Amino acid sequence: MGIKIICQNRKASFDYHLDEKFEAGMVLLGAEVKSLREGRANLVDSYARIRRGEVFLHSMHITPYPFAHHMDLDPTRTRKLLLNKREIKRLIGKTEEKGYSLIPTKVYFKAGKAKVEIALAKGKKKYDKRQALKEKEMKREIDQARKRGRY
Repeated sequence: MGIKIICQNRKASFDYHLDEKFEAGMVLLGAEVKSLREGRANLVDSYARIRRGEVFLHSMHITPYPFAHHMDLDPTRTRKLLLNKREIKRLIGKTEEKGYSLIPTKVYFKAGKAKVEIALAKGKKKYDKRQALKEKEMKREIDQARKRGRY
């Protein structure tokens, strides 16, 4: 079975230098899984933290499933991420370095299981962002010129 992408954090690659990426499972409730299957999730302003040897995802918004009347869940509640001990130890070592944080980049279903891709990220400075915009603009202009046959 393939991968079905639910949502992506496109702004993460603009705001951060993404170094390593890890795939993690999520501990969810049934109504949250149904909302994810409908694509009702948002990763904007979400982040991951390590507490007592476990990784948690904060501020990820999953819109409540409209037909689940028996549960009243907080849409931005903290959710536990499932990783190997070896991966968690690696993340602990890296996040203790100055400037590194854990940022979720995408949520998807893989073989029927909800997964989140988290990346070790280092914040970009304002001049790095401006440089990235300049490069993107130049690439776009070159592609347009090629399309018109000038090169």
